[in-house]
Amino acid sequence: MAEPDDSLLTGPLSGFTVAVTAWRRGAELAALLEHRGARVVSAAPLRTVAPPDDHMLRAATIELLRESPGTLIVTSGAALTSWLAAVDGWGLGARLRAALARWELHAAAPRALAALRVAGFQATSDDGTEPPRGQRLAAVIHGAAREDVLAALRRRHGAAVHPIEVHRWTLPPDLAPAQRLVDAIGARRVDAVTFTSAPAVAALLRVADDEAAALVAALRGDVLAAAVGPVSATALRRLGIPATQPPRARLTALARTVAVALPARARRVRLTSGHDMEVRGHLVVVDGTARTLPPAPMAVLRALCAARGRVLSRAELLGHLPRGADGHAVEMAVTRLRDGLKLRGCVQTVVKRGYRLAVD
Repeated sequence: MAEPDDSLLTGPLSGFTVAVTAWRRGAELAALLEHRGARVVSAAPLRTVAPPDDHMLRAATIELLRESPGTLIVTSGAALTSWLAAVDGWGLGARLRAALARWELHAAAPRALAALRVAGFQATSDDGTEPPRGQRLAAVIHGAAREDVLAALRRRHGAAVHPIEVHRWTLPPDLAPAQRLVDAIGARRVDAVTFTSAPAVAALLRVADDEAAALVAALRGDVLAAAVGPVSATALRRLGIPATQPPRARLTALARTVAVALPARARRVRLTSGHDMEVRGHLVVVDGTARTLPPAPMAVLRALCAARGRVLSRAELLGHLPRGADGHAVEMAVTRLRDGLKLRGCVQTVVKRGYRLAVD
C-alpha cells in the first residue's frame, strides 16, 4: 500500500520519466532534468567517431588528394578545424594544405569562413547565387547534417560532390540500452524523449527495426518528443511526430521546455468524493499529496482517466497490462489501485460491464 510522500514532489517534472538520447553532453542534460525532478533514462542510440580514429575519414582525405577536384566548399567551421587537426596527426597536413592553397575555397556559413581564415586560407562566401567553377567539387560537412547538406549542395551546384564527413555517427557497439529504450517508449513507460541531433532520430529508428512503427506511434501520441533545435525537430516532423522545441537551441532551454510541456499533459480530474487527482507518468497527486503505485495499477488508472468516466470492460483494461496478464490480473490491479490511493470509491464496479473512474 502506498504511503503519501511529499518528498517525491521535488520539481515540476516529479513523477515523469524523461529519456535522454544525446551522445555528447548527455550527462549535462540528464542533470538539468533531474534537477527539475525528473526520473531520467539515458540511452544514446548512436556515437560519433573521433576524427583522428576515423579510418573512413582518412580514406576520403587520401582519395580527395588523389582526385584534386579544385573546388572545396566548407559547410562547418568546427568540422574543418577537427579535420585539419586529424590530418596533421596522420602526417598528411603539409600535403593537404598545399592542395587547399591551390584550390578555390568557398564558405557556406560565417563560422566556416572564419575557420578558413584562422587556418590561413583565402576563401569566398558561398551564398548560392552562382555555382563554383568546374564540374567537380568537394565539401567538408559535419556528420550530424550529412544527408540534408549533401542534398542541398547537389541541388545548388548540379555537380558530383565528394563528401569529407567529419564527426561521422554510427550505432554504438552495445545496442542493449537503446533497444530497452525503444521497448520502454512503445510500452509508454517513458513520458518524454529528448533529441539533440537529427542523427539520433534516425539511429533510434534503426535500432527499433521491426518495432519502428510502434515507436513512431508512441511519439505521435502519448510520449512527448522534445527537440533541442530546428534541425532535430524537422527530422521528427518528417515522420509525422509533433516536436516540442525551445525558442533557443540550448540544453538549459530544452530542459525548461520539457518542464513546462510535460506537466501540461498530466491528467487532472475531480472525483465525485470531492478529491482532486493529478495523474503523472509514475506518480499520482491526490489533494496535493504524492502517492506511488506499481506499474499495473498505474496503467489501469491512466486508462480510466483517459476514458473520463466511461465504463471500460475487463478486456479493454487488459490491453493496458503487460502481455500474458488475464482477467484476474485486472481485478488485482483495480484492488491495488483503490488501496494504494486509499480511496475505495475512486473506481466504481459496473456489474457485468467493467469499471469506471468516479469523476464529476
